[in-house]
Amino acid sequence: MKRGSARRLLTLLIHPLVIGLVMLPGSGVLGSLTVPRPATPLPSRPHLAPAAPEAVAELPMTTVITPSAFDQLQTDLQAIAAQSGAQVGISLQELSGPRRNSLSINGNRSFYAASAYKVPLLMAEAQQIASGQVQGSDVLCFDPDDAEDGWFDDYDDGSCFSRDELALRTGRYSDNTAAHILVRYLGGPDALNSYAKSIGMTASALWIPNTTTTDDLTAAWVNESLGRLGAAAAQRWLYAVLTHTTNEQGMPAGLPGRATVVHKVGTMYGTENDSGYLVNGPISYVLSVSVDGLDEAAGWSVIAHVSARVWQYELSRPEFVVPVIPPEAPRQPETRY
Repeated sequence: MKRGSARRLLTLLIHPLVIGLVMLPGSGVLGSLTVPRPATPLPSRPHLAPAAPEAVAELPMTTVITPSAFDQLQTDLQAIAAQSGAQVGISLQELSGPRRNSLSINGNRSFYAASAYKVPLLMAEAQQIASGQVQGSDVLCFDPDDAEDGWFDDYDDGSCFSRDELALRTGRYSDNTAAHILVRYLGGPDALNSYAKSIGMTASALWIPNTTTTDDLTAAWVNESLGRLGAAAAQRWLYAVLTHTTNEQGMPAGLPGRATVVHKVGTMYGTENDSGYLVNGPISYVLSVSVDGLDEAAGWSVIAHVSARVWQYELSRPEFVVPVIPPEAPRQPETRY
């Protein structure tokens, strides 16, 4: 075979082989090829916004504020006062419980004090005895100018009594002549008024014209019950003459029999007053009530009604701080002198 013919034959054999290699998938030759990008970009998928949540219908909201138990107490006491048809003053200060509330309904209204002036009088005596300035055994003598109708009729020229005896007559029996003797030895009406103002009775004018307010009486009792007027020694002496009194128609009548009520009443000219420190178990508070414009029996009934409603509220309170309670005074025989 000629050389030229052999070369052509070789070319014819190799050419198809090269073409086959180029077409083989995965060959290096194919991997090196550059695939041109299309001139027109491919259409993109449209952007879909997240679906909005379904609208929730807004319901109208109503806020209902109900009165607290203490608000209801005040409303009820106002109703008792209004329904009585009288002028009524009420002042309350709690001394136990997690929140010690106070309440005043016509608390700054002036009422005839009657024997309520004996409250600061006996507190002054108790404080002086506790401090050692005077003694319960001191002998005090009657003066004819001291005479006034009252429980006892054994006051004669030259008759004398111990301070303790006069205090018992003044507190438990509300005897007027005994109180006058104590006022005179205290220093007279000016001394009494000065002392009363020092213990919180700033709106009172005792003896003459002898007026006071329930707020004033409550202030005095709060100071006494918190031990600010001679502490426990004064309390023991004072509480002994102001418990189990001859008149328990007011605040005590609205309380259970087991309650201790250290209080002083006063009644004259159509006015009834009762104020004091009330304790029953862990519950303690000071309450003062004055009623003007009713007969005596109706006046005491209003005071008892107020006292019962306050006690009902106090009994319903969930928590109490145990107060410091002085020992209860022994009962004294109700002997008429």
